[in-house]
Amino acid sequence: MLLCQARAASDLTVEARLIASVADVEMKTLPCRIERLVPLAPDVMQVWLRLPSVERLPFHAGQYLDVLLEGGRRRSFSIASPPHDAGLIELHVRRVPGGGFTERLFGAEDGSAGAPLAAGSLLRIEGPIGQFVYREGTGPLIMVAGGTGFAPLKSILRHVLENGIRRPVHLYWGARHQQDLYEEAQVLEWLGRYPQLSYTAVLSEATRIEATHQRSGWVHEAVLADHPALTGTEVYAAGPPAMIEALRASFPRHGLEPGRLYFDSFDYAPDVLARG
Repeated sequence: MLLCQARAASDLTVEARLIASVADVEMKTLPCRIERLVPLAPDVMQVWLRLPSVERLPFHAGQYLDVLLEGGRRRSFSIASPPHDAGLIELHVRRVPGGGFTERLFGAEDGSAGAPLAAGSLLRIEGPIGQFVYREGTGPLIMVAGGTGFAPLKSILRHVLENGIRRPVHLYWGARHQQDLYEEAQVLEWLGRYPQLSYTAVLSEATRIEATHQRSGWVHEAVLADHPALTGTEVYAAGPPAMIEALRASFPRHGLEPGRLYFDSFDYAPDVLARG
């Protein structure tokens, strides 16, 4: 929202959250090339970006970047790779029907979205952006992903697990169907290597459940069924606005301190919303 342009239609209350500073990383505008594209699901593409050899993009686990498009438009995508393994920048991009940028990534050739993007295509990015970052601590962590909200949590998970940070972590991944758990094989491989990690998949529209680590329903309800008392826990959540609002409404009633809920609410870009 542009506060210099928005006009309140009625009285309102403004809530301010105390957020950690991420001023130690510099925001940059850089060229990059698509190194490779890997389909992870029918509607999710893994995009690997290579920066120029003389450039680096320092960032915190959990942050995102913007892809700069023609006409001043931009698209925001979480960085799925961790800071310690950033030779290539990993993004998870969900296809948006009619979305100019995502349709090009998925090879649309009808000309309405522009030329298809492929390995070698040049992009401009700006980043890192965002206050959704990992905070150092010692207590248990609960991570809640909705759809491609798994991307920033993957960055945080790899940061914690691969740097030997000994905190219990329970990852919940909410999706509609089994195929939407597009990197579940990677998560299950981590389970075999890191005893501190637990994992639960929650499917809202599955007709049957096929694995012991899966259940049906809503992801926030699954968290509360397993952890009815959230006192002393930190929660990192990323995904659709409705999921984030459900967490914000219910988790404090179960003992979670408001300052220990860190979230990144995914939504469509304003010009996409305007098109309906």
